Amino acid sequence: MLFVAWLAWSRFRVVIALRDRSAPTVFAALDRTFRILNGAPTYVLTDNEKTVTVSHIAGVPVRNLQTVDFARHYGITVLTCQPADPASKGGVESTVKIAKADIVPKDTNLRTEYGSFSEIEAACQAFMDEVNNREHRATRRKPAAMLVEEVPRLHRIPDTAHTVAFGVSRTVPDNTPMVTFETGQYSVPSHLLGARVFVRSHGAGPDEKVIIVHHGTDGPVEVARHHRARPGSPAIDDAHFPGHRQKVPGDYTVKARSAAETEFLHLGAGARAWLLEAAAAGTTRMKVKMAEAVALAKISGTAGVDAALGEAATYGRFAAGDLASILGARPSRSTTCKADEATSLSQGTAGWAAIGQPLTPAGADGVTDTLEESA
Repeated sequence: MLFVAWLAWSRFRVVIALRDRSAPTVFAALDRTFRILNGAPTYVLTDNEKTVTVSHIAGVPVRNLQTVDFARHYGITVLTCQPADPASKGGVESTVKIAKADIVPKDTNLRTEYGSFSEIEAACQAFMDEVNNREHRATRRKPAAMLVEEVPRLHRIPDTAHTVAFGVSRTVPDNTPMVTFETGQYSVPSHLLGARVFVRSHGAGPDEKVIIVHHGTDGPVEVARHHRARPGSPAIDDAHFPGHRQKVPGDYTVKARSAAETEFLHLGAGARAWLLEAAAAGTTRMKVKMAEAVALAKISGTAGVDAALGEAATYGRFAAGDLASILGARPSRSTTCKADEATSLSQGTAGWAAIGQPLTPAGADGVTDTLEESA
């Protein structure tokens, strides 16, 4: 869609690409128009769209309540032209023809198809720069130069836009920072739980964005911007869930819920591993075996029982008596005494060196004593 606005005196033209003709989109385009002009006129003359006129009674148009609130916010009056009478707003109709001839791809202008929505927006901006900076055939002056003279006669616009321009309102649930918009789900910062936000879409195709705005004490603030989400595939920003741990199937959070469970888990990491593996294996009488492990820890020590539980979890030994068997098979850590070589009582091998050597006489002087017989 092309939104076209025309300022009557200066002939200044505004062309904005829209993705639809919904009320938030049209009012956002009007707000942007006022900010491009740097002011708002006294009257806005438009077609009889449903966003402006809900019905006619005796030829009198009945205004849409959103339009009335929007006009009051900017201090303007919204008027509609006579039905089926384009001459009542001939200036903008002429601008529409020129814009369509220059921007919409046709055989006459040799313009190729646009590859993205941003290319259409760039073409609209290029069109405005061209037509507003060239001499107008009626005034013989450039519309941009005449706008400088007209701005002091325009009304001052509010610093913030009307909330209807931010999109449709949604209330963030108290337990999940997600909102639903056009069959898709989108995340918002967690501090907005229970708050009211406004959601709108901008662009089309790959460039389409869903914009979420929160209007708080500091005014409207854009809090999230997502790509279009498909049904069943929500658009989530991890930053909107601080402290959140990704849940993986089978990755259970071990948390004691009784005194017996607390006492068992205090044994250590081996106890936690045994609990997870034993539960996955469908072990029976687990609470009884957990109590036995606590009792063994008081006898054999917590460290030894915890290590035995870890081995049992590793090798899948969850039967009755397995823990005591593993604990008994573990080598004892008694102190080993080792004698020093200098103080050892064992016989050495130094005497073996004399094997094969000649015998030495037993006498001290080396002479063999003889036995003398008495006479």
